[in-house]
Amino acid sequence: MVVQNPNNWHWVDKNCISWARDYFKEKLVGLQVTNEQCRVEITSMNTLEGDCEVSQRKGKVISLFDLQMGLSYSGELDGEKFEGSINIPEIAFDSSAEDYQFEVAVFKETSKLNQEVKPLIREQLVPRLRNIFSQFGEDLLITHGNDIQVSEDEVKSNFTRANQKASFEQVKKAPPSDTPTGTAAGTSTATPSSVASASASAKKEVLRQGPEKTVVNTSEIHLEPSFNVPASELLRTFVDKMRLQQFSRSELRLTKGDSSAPVLSAGDEYQLFGGNVCTRIVSVSEKSLVMQWRLADWSPSSWHSTMHLEFHESKEYHETKLEITWRDIPVGQEDRVRQNFENYYVRAIKLTFGFGAVL
Repeated sequence: MVVQNPNNWHWVDKNCISWARDYFKEKLVGLQVTNEQCRVEITSMNTLEGDCEVSQRKGKVISLFDLQMGLSYSGELDGEKFEGSINIPEIAFDSSAEDYQFEVAVFKETSKLNQEVKPLIREQLVPRLRNIFSQFGEDLLITHGNDIQVSEDEVKSNFTRANQKASFEQVKKAPPSDTPTGTAAGTSTATPSSVASASASAKKEVLRQGPEKTVVNTSEIHLEPSFNVPASELLRTFVDKMRLQQFSRSELRLTKGDSSAPVLSAGDEYQLFGGNVCTRIVSVSEKSLVMQWRLADWSPSSWHSTMHLEFHESKEYHETKLEITWRDIPVGQEDRVRQNFENYYVRAIKLTFGFGAVL
């Protein structure tokens, strides 16, 4: 990063969210805890949203970050395999280790899983997560602090030179922890910046009509609404033409598929909400549904995001947790699609069919 800032006087920012994604993926994915009966391993980081910057003014370097994270884990208890999620609503520059909150969920919950899995996560895994989050700010400054300043030998102001020196004295006392490379340790020499496009906002090439290509920067979100209904009934709500029209309060316009069939199947395409939402069914199975989804005003017109819906039913608690991994969303549209789905799908389904309480 080239800096033109005489005496390091002016405010300079560096966006480090791509590096943060690589950092946490390397530190967290594969993290495992065990006891005599149970094993839990973090399998993926589904989301990392928010702001992450290193800044400087008048020679003083600071890190500013406020992040929200979603993790998936899997494991085995007495030979029974299970999956779940851990959401961390805030990882902030001014948080202490005790401030971090962890929302732990077990898919297909049973009393046995709750009694064994959640205590193991809270007693063994959560302390390790707290340590990693607490170390993040220091590693962020060590890795990126020098990138936003003119070197000390080019600074003529004693005031800013003193601030610059003081900013790094403490973090230089200890060597930096392992920094991410975007792949597993020891398998690549790529730098964080060289893999940023893959981790932060995947770049997709889509052919417009004709030879011209458009690059779309995309991101991913993760949702986990719960419904007081069996998984089969909830799945039917997303593919039954009549139910779709009932909760959307709009006409279903079938643009591809069998108009006489009451239920949608793979390959069918349709529009809801007066044509403002276009959907294509990719695959349907007993416990999952994959759809391509777009808003009518997205550009290019051929671009669709991809929604993976997994239906996790807990017969003991008479509910189904809908795990949604939503990829290929154009950057800047994340809040919009999240709010649309929560209001016009989740909330509308609960109100229309009585599938759960609405707050």
